Amino acid sequence: MENAENPNAAVDKVNESVSLGGNIELIGFKQVSLADVVVVKKLVGHYTRKIQEHSQNFEKIQIILKEIHKVEDNSKNEIHVKALDNGKAFSSEVVDKNLFIALDSALKKVLGEVTHHNKR
Repeated sequence: MENAENPNAAVDKVNESVSLGGNIELIGFKQVSLADVVVVKKLVGHYTRKIQEHSQNFEKIQIILKEIHKVEDNSKNEIHVKALDNGKAFSSEVVDKNLFIALDSALKKVLGEVTHHNKR
């Protein structure tokens, strides 16, 4: 047991949140290899900048990773992206075996929604 005072402290490491800057939150990426996290951060940073450019008042973006149907080395990645712009939430959800394809697709959907909404 890691922490005698709080027995639940080590229980939920998988869903632990990581903040990048002040307005980017990654949840569920603790089980991803360090090399993959570097790529994830670059991808998220790239799309976040684009989303900010098309936003009225960008507040934050939250990306949640869930591994589903995990059998040996074969699992699917479920990515949920939620961006807040001027009080309005834009979200997407993508499931794919490839983490980077799922992440790219989900971020691209949110970017499209934000861009379309703010063109009006």
